[in-house]
Amino acid sequence: MINKKKIIIVFALLLGGALMKTFAQSFKYPFQNPKLDVEERVKDLVSRMTLDEKISQMMYQSPAIERLSIPSYNWWNECLHGVARAGQATVFPQGIGMAAAFDDELMFRIADAISDEARAKHHDFVRQGKRGIYQGLTFWTPNINIFRDPRWGRGQETYGEDPFLAGKLAVQFVKGLQGNDPHYLKTIATIKHFAVHSGPEPLRHEFDAETSEKDLIETYLPAFKEVVEKTNVESVMCAYNRFRGEACCGSSELLQEYLRKRWGFSGYVVSDCGAIRDFYTDHKITANAAEAAALAVKRGTDLNCGVAYRGLREAVERNLITEQEIDQSVMKLFRARFKLGMFDADDIVPYAKLPMSVVDSDRNRQIALEAAHKSVVLLKNDGILPLKKSIKKIAVIGPTANDEETLWGNYCGYNKNGVTVLQGIRNKIPEADIRYEVGCELSENFPQIEPIPADYLFTDVTGKQNGVRSAYYNNPNLWGNPKHTLIEKEINNIWWDKAPYSDMPADNFGAVYETFVRIPETGRYALGMEGFYGYKFFVNDSLTFQYGNVHHPRKNFYLRSCKAGEMIKIRIEYRHEIVNHALIKLLWGRADNKVLMKRAVAAARKSDIVILCMGINQNLEGEEMTVKSKGFAGGDRTEIDLPDTQKELVAAICDLKKPVVLVLQNGSPLSIPVEHQKVNAVVEGWYGGQSAGTALADILLGDYNPSGRLPVTVYKSLEQLPGFEDYGMQGRTYRYFSGDPLYEFGYGLSYTSFRYTNLQIPTRIATNDPIEFSVDVTNTGNMDGDEVVQVYISHEGLPFVTPIRSLKGFKRVSLKKGETKTIRFLLESDDLSVVKDDGRVIVMPCTIKMSVGGKQPDMQSLKQGTVVEKNVDLVGEPVNL
Repeated sequence: MINKKKIIIVFALLLGGALMKTFAQSFKYPFQNPKLDVEERVKDLVSRMTLDEKISQMMYQSPAIERLSIPSYNWWNECLHGVARAGQATVFPQGIGMAAAFDDELMFRIADAISDEARAKHHDFVRQGKRGIYQGLTFWTPNINIFRDPRWGRGQETYGEDPFLAGKLAVQFVKGLQGNDPHYLKTIATIKHFAVHSGPEPLRHEFDAETSEKDLIETYLPAFKEVVEKTNVESVMCAYNRFRGEACCGSSELLQEYLRKRWGFSGYVVSDCGAIRDFYTDHKITANAAEAAALAVKRGTDLNCGVAYRGLREAVERNLITEQEIDQSVMKLFRARFKLGMFDADDIVPYAKLPMSVVDSDRNRQIALEAAHKSVVLLKNDGILPLKKSIKKIAVIGPTANDEETLWGNYCGYNKNGVTVLQGIRNKIPEADIRYEVGCELSENFPQIEPIPADYLFTDVTGKQNGVRSAYYNNPNLWGNPKHTLIEKEINNIWWDKAPYSDMPADNFGAVYETFVRIPETGRYALGMEGFYGYKFFVNDSLTFQYGNVHHPRKNFYLRSCKAGEMIKIRIEYRHEIVNHALIKLLWGRADNKVLMKRAVAAARKSDIVILCMGINQNLEGEEMTVKSKGFAGGDRTEIDLPDTQKELVAAICDLKKPVVLVLQNGSPLSIPVEHQKVNAVVEGWYGGQSAGTALADILLGDYNPSGRLPVTVYKSLEQLPGFEDYGMQGRTYRYFSGDPLYEFGYGLSYTSFRYTNLQIPTRIATNDPIEFSVDVTNTGNMDGDEVVQVYISHEGLPFVTPIRSLKGFKRVSLKKGETKTIRFLLESDDLSVVKDDGRVIVMPCTIKMSVGGKQPDMQSLKQGTVVEKNVDLVGEPVNL
């Protein structure tokens, strides 16, 4: 009798074999089989590609390879502080604001929320057949350059001036973006701009950054090194500028010696956009695209944001590079796409299951509010804050008070629920009499403009009928007859990722608007508009300006003197394609500071307290751009104080002798030595994201205790700084600036008070040992609150220059009033190291002064017990690291 058990086993083996055979046969090529090792899949795929196909995949707009079933892919995406430029998203505080929270755990949660939204959006786009710019999973974030000079317009994107803080925050941000699945990346993070890059913006395509070996190792590279060695960051972006004569994207020192050889980086390198073209157009280190492309690839830049790599075919033909060298870059790029699960079924990629409901979810909104709360820094308070909610009359004055753009900062997402300072205060105390005035232009010849109300718009020059004649087309070129014609009340439209009408394509439509604007009062006005993707603006049938950009909306305006009752004909031709944030707005604003200030002073006189909202926004500071206003140039600042228009307004309001709270919103630090003396309180709010207004109102009115700390030094004036183009660190940042700043790095006040005691630390350790220590922190005030405990070390008695002090630890701790907690730290041996003039990193026998407190140490803080300090002797032989 045949054994039934054997029959079952044989049948199972046959069935299993058949299933395996069927499974294997379901894939046309081995690289499509998710059961194979990633390296095996990558090698198989690349081996099947022609040279031209390989080259095509090395540029950011990688086309489909249909014969291999490889879909197109656009590598360009951004998520600096929320998924950017892709429709609705949760918008967190700008990078510099997140850094002010001094909270690495929060950084992880922010990045985790961002990557949730990124994944959901990407898969939703793919389901719609969309694979364009800002729709992928490779994010060119975070910016971990050192904010060495407050003039740099892109400093707002960074985590401040300290390499230790930047590195610790970036590690958590990268981990949150890339996820923790053992097989798949959630998204890809890209640390940028490698390296020694921090302005000036107008010179970045030709500038050669020179710095000492000591400054390179001590300041400019540590954050990059920390992230590469502490995470599996998949991507690095090389910078525009040259470093020591070599273009950063063709630097053997940076890309080969440091990044890959010393730190062991195994991912891919992407150029900044147009940086390879700069080799031959601006740096003049190669003659043409073929030479530039060959040099960049051979030195280690795998992906070109741009089209210069089209020259690789010529470079191969001229024997400037081999196909095998090109293969190495292509393999890195496809390895990244395989690790993202782009060639696998959604049901086996865990992150593909994230639903669109995560986008701007209640959970993410709460994180955004928490981040905004923690980012706010209280810089001065004579006791006026927190304000009493029983206050009856408040004047909220200033060009940033009700400006939604001031919430966002650059590289931002878009959110329907942004709350300005004015809105936040009105929401908090709806019974109060709140008077609002813009008060002044944001900067000279740079007025705040807002939608023109329907009462001032008319269908023809007679002014008999209010409205705007509108025509909507089902194509962006305005061809043919319009699909819809009507008279609308105003031009103030945001359609997000939809079209104005359901019978029009969401990504391709156009509109024409005609209206007459009646001027209410004689004076100087700004007339303009905001739109995305593109528009033409005609005044009295003359083209005044036009705009088209796939990256972000832009406000444009022109200034003119007008007479009361004057009718001005406006025509707008609007086109929308590709992008996921359709909007068009007709705007105006008074451009007469005397008129604006007169109104503001009148409102202040009738109020019990004045909240002055001052600052700048991303239209004045940011990435290489044209700005025509005093104090700004090419995205950078030439002055670091408030614009003159705002200084005059502050002075006029303070002359009334009313209580004044100054709220700042900005990315780069503002020097306000005169204003600091005149006002009762100063609050730094940064570009605080969608919840900025709510967070600031909570703090002003006592529902949240401020706890942020400055991640930068605020200098009193430019006279305290070296030249902008000088990359040497002497005289810069808290580590090497020996002068008296307006506000120091790590500074921030609270509505409560804290005392430090019982610093338990060894007085003597070996040079190759870590050091453990603890301190007791007590909330001695009358309000619950967070304290940011900071650890600084200073080396004494060494024969070469070392920093005045360096941050080496920080922890955010929540304490109820009267509560004491013991806070513990562990510093590794390399935390105690110094950098010699030749760049060698070494732990030297010497005395180290260890200070622990809520700020940097000084005589007053040591006396008051807000900082404690002890000396530790490092003994033994020097240890080279």
